[in-house]
Amino acid sequence: MSVSALDSRVFRNLFGTQEIRDIFTDDAYVKCLIEVEAALARAQSKIGVIPSEAGDSITKSFSNLQLDVLRHIERLEEMKRRCLLVQFGGAAGTVASLGSDDTGLRVREQLAIELGLQNPAITWHVARDNVAEITNFLALVGGTLGKIALDLMIMSSNEFDEVSEPFVPHRGASSTMPQKRNPISSEVILAASKILRANASLGLDAMITDFERASGPWHLEWVAVPDAFVTAVGALHQTNFALDGLVVKVDSMERNLHSTKGLIVGEAVMMALAPHIGRQKAHDEVYEACKAAIENNRSLLEVLKESTVMTSIFTADQLTGLCDPTQYMGASQLMVDEMVKRSNLTLPRGDLHA
Repeated sequence: MSVSALDSRVFRNLFGTQEIRDIFTDDAYVKCLIEVEAALARAQSKIGVIPSEAGDSITKSFSNLQLDVLRHIERLEEMKRRCLLVQFGGAAGTVASLGSDDTGLRVREQLAIELGLQNPAITWHVARDNVAEITNFLALVGGTLGKIALDLMIMSSNEFDEVSEPFVPHRGASSTMPQKRNPISSEVILAASKILRANASLGLDAMITDFERASGPWHLEWVAVPDAFVTAVGALHQTNFALDGLVVKVDSMERNLHSTKGLIVGEAVMMALAPHIGRQKAHDEVYEACKAAIENNRSLLEVLKESTVMTSIFTADQLTGLCDPTQYMGASQLMVDEMVKRSNLTLPRGDLHA
């Protein structure tokens, strides 16, 4: 078995994809090194450190490497400005090999332009907060996906039976229990979220370095950063699969919604009653009604219909409406519509009660 599940031929596609692994291959690493060397040659030729002909010659000697670093969304763009900094400082960060004037700083600035990176105000090779921010951002992504995965796992249990992952023959089956359909993607996503949190911790540990040439801590990034990217992309890939074909069981949701026999809308009853008798008295009245419903295994509506306080204010139909969970949805649909709008998604509008 491989040392890492990310490299295992058996398990690697559970925790990542071939596309993201290709980014972290030795071949890709060498291409990046060549790209930086070529960019440095172009930068030095434009500043006048080396002849322009030499810069052109070096540039033409390597294959173009297209780097798609971050998607163009606000948070990632902010990270791009803060975290993707060019590093060019020489042996001790002083760029002393290029003299005592601003030649080294101008080369660094031009190198940043050539690479499409930010030009920092000062050498940063032992200030690793930008790298730690990247691993922590990926951990935030993992946490969000992990929360979704955990909800899907719980909702797909026999007791809830509200959703299930897309059906693929034999996927999630048990060797001893043929009736099982385990939520494989959700399980992998949840595991990935924990791995990403661990890598974020490594990124923070790597910030604690000694003087201007760290003697070990930054080597943590060699493990944490590639692992975090591969794991995050793998989790996103599994989430896309799970949600793209998610089976939503509306009948089960409705059944579970009514499983508390009206107790779930205790707030609705209290808020409707409060304008008539005051909020605290309304709370106490509904509290006693809920308590009686629980102790006697009755519905809240049945108990409320026997309350002189409630029947003196509300009709039977009004009480029935107050105890209907589907009538107490608040602004949920408006919020969903707003999120769809912000995500630039187009979703079919169907009957919410279908």
